[in-house]
Amino acid sequence: MPRLQLLASTLLALPLLGAVTPAPEAPYKPTYTESGALKTPTRYREWVYLTSGMDMNYAARAANAPPPDHSMFDNVFVNPESYRTFVATGAWPDGTVFALENRGAVTNVSINKGGQTQGESVMGLEMHVKDKGQWAFYVAQADGTAKPFPKTASCTTCHEAHAAVDTTFVQFYPMLLPIAREKKTLSAKYLQESATPPPTDSGKTPLYKTK
Repeated sequence: MPRLQLLASTLLALPLLGAVTPAPEAPYKPTYTESGALKTPTRYREWVYLTSGMDMNYAARAANAPPPDHSMFDNVFVNPESYRTFVATGAWPDGTVFALENRGAVTNVSINKGGQTQGESVMGLEMHVKDKGQWAFYVAQADGTAKPFPKTASCTTCHEAHAAVDTTFVQFYPMLLPIAREKKTLSAKYLQESATPPPTDSGKTPLYKTK
């Protein structure tokens, strides 16, 4: 090989010699303070997105109750390792952490003239954690920790009574409900409550069906 060509090849290869492949991020595991508060995950928005709900309410509204003065979106994320386990088994492993993010609904943003989109500010953040076989709920605080809900809190008792899988509302996660159905991990309580077929998606023909 001519000297000039050899020198050019060497120079082109030099940047590769110093290149460092970033190490993969370690799997997320819930960690706690000495007082038992959950350390709030800071990168939950990089987790697997499951669904969004708007103005969801599990209690029937009284006929004479005034309409709400604002609307809220709920965005649900779960740590990737637990998501992959659920896809394979239809069940949630220890270390599962859901993050439920609340954002206000806003109108007249940019070119949008109808409907609502999500506001920039996070109005609330809750976690649902499975650790050592037990599920618990936490609400995020300003100091970077999340305070546990009492075991008698309505969120806990509601999930225990109506959840589709374990104590999780998989019935609201359209990509995961078919998996739980296929793996036969749906709870008896949910199957009893869902004996009536769910409503169709606005009567439209789906583009494709998920498994």
